[in-house]
Amino acid sequence: MTWIAGVDGCRSGWIAAFAPLDQIAEPIIRIVPDINAIIDAPEAPSIICVDMPIGLPERIDGPGRTPERLVRPLLGARQSSVFSIPARAAVFAPDYAGACAEAAARSDPPRKVSKQGYMIFPKIREIDMALRARPAMIGRLFESHPEVVFWALNGGRALTEPKKLGGKPWTAGMELRRNLLAAAGIGRLALEAPAPRGAALDDLLDALACLATAAAIGSGRAQSFPPQPVRDAHDIPVAIWTPMAQTSAPQSGIHAMPASPVTHAMIDAAASLIAGQARQTPVLALPRGALGGDWVPVFKLELLQHAGSFKARGAFNNLLSRTVPPSGVAAASGGNHGAAVAYAAMKLGHKARIFVPEISSPAKIDTIRRFGAEIVIGGARYDDAQAACDAYVAASGAMRIHPFSAVETMAGQGTLAREWDQQAPVDSALIAVGGGGLIAGAASWWAGRPTRVIGVEPAGSRALHAALEAGRPVDVPVDSVAADSLGARNVGQLVFDVCKPHVDQVVLVPDEAITLAQKTLWQDFRIASEPGGAAAFAAILCGAYTPAPGERVGILLCGGNVDLAKLAGIAA
Repeated sequence: MTWIAGVDGCRSGWIAAFAPLDQIAEPIIRIVPDINAIIDAPEAPSIICVDMPIGLPERIDGPGRTPERLVRPLLGARQSSVFSIPARAAVFAPDYAGACAEAAARSDPPRKVSKQGYMIFPKIREIDMALRARPAMIGRLFESHPEVVFWALNGGRALTEPKKLGGKPWTAGMELRRNLLAAAGIGRLALEAPAPRGAALDDLLDALACLATAAAIGSGRAQSFPPQPVRDAHDIPVAIWTPMAQTSAPQSGIHAMPASPVTHAMIDAAASLIAGQARQTPVLALPRGALGGDWVPVFKLELLQHAGSFKARGAFNNLLSRTVPPSGVAAASGGNHGAAVAYAAMKLGHKARIFVPEISSPAKIDTIRRFGAEIVIGGARYDDAQAACDAYVAASGAMRIHPFSAVETMAGQGTLAREWDQQAPVDSALIAVGGGGLIAGAASWWAGRPTRVIGVEPAGSRALHAALEAGRPVDVPVDSVAADSLGARNVGQLVFDVCKPHVDQVVLVPDEAITLAQKTLWQDFRIASEPGGAAAFAAILCGAYTPAPGERVGILLCGGNVDLAKLAGIAA
């Protein structure tokens, strides 16, 4: 389950609204002392939106940061609610006089600091220091602004009622904002609850407005001001985020966030985090025409990754970006995800319990055991293992690492595409699809870039193909030689939301083509691949994908946990 949070400052620290991404109606409300307590909360929110400036300029030319200049004209009478943020030196000055002096010295025309703005400097510093100390949070912590959120939820129109009059809540204005948040999915129970001790009622509504933005980012329906967020001197993005405004005409300065909860910055952060843990795997670029036809094959040999598959990337990113409880980690897996989690947990010194279905290959089960994890075998299919894993997590408090439907997993897998881009850029990339975490991560990296992303699924296990066909995630039967790695019954909403706009097409391959691909990889290249790992190559061999003349086609070999006795029989 992917958690998100909306946050606002209050007199007792911070007020935070936590909720699962797809269940924001009944958020959990807490008062916490500092921003790190939100980052490290038991829910481990993957997306945090906060009503506080993020990203500080070294100097100010004109009326303020670009985000403030863009959003103020939208707010009508409430333009003054968006403070002008001075230069970083002013925010970190020891007192008000020093802040005014630093701000004036670093602005043109010279501007001092308002008393009201100065009062929030401690919280701005707190966020800035947290992001610099924890760079993995860059790309997960977003700046929002409640009044701009309400503008967006109001159809891109300025609100006619203020939130307060004379420093006190204004009934008509508060009710208008409640109604807008209710339309965005926040439940009435949360909206009409009293503010917790240590926070005011408008603090609660502002936190819920930020929660609505977090949900919009997570579902790919957010927008940013400016269109392309710039970065400050510490590489922190500078932008104000809101839900997408449903206006009849496009608004100047609005950027529609690609329909993905995983950003380029998050993948960059994941790559930094897992460097030295996950391997950089090689590419094998063949001459033009080497596989027949007038095109260039470029294999990415990810089956040489630790634990035998790409999944080590997502496993390490989860364990290094989240707080692991004393009870350790748990995962449900057809085999490869479990092996990766077991390996990462072993390397980082955590306990691991892995739940696998009866269809998992003995080779994969042996690999999980070799990495020291406790293994539980039971249930005919992956869904049975997932249900057993969920029950264990609920009882033990262990951290669940989902194989595909989590932004940490997707961002980790996205590092594969980032690495491939650096080694040997391709025009198109053929990627096998099981639950979809790998293709979602890769598509997130290549979003807005020229590389086309082509999904490859077994004809007997076509969860993503069926979802795109139906326009929503749907359950499918699973019957394939590659079912132990490409056997998810449903890709889930997160994967679907990423893949719908960013995956160019999904092709289906028969089991016979997968087996032929395994045989060809061994006979021609001495590469031992499991069925799922060879599926992308199968799309070439059976003609499911036909390269264009001159096209550089990336073929991802994603898994090598093969039963060698079975491979010997295939290759004979």
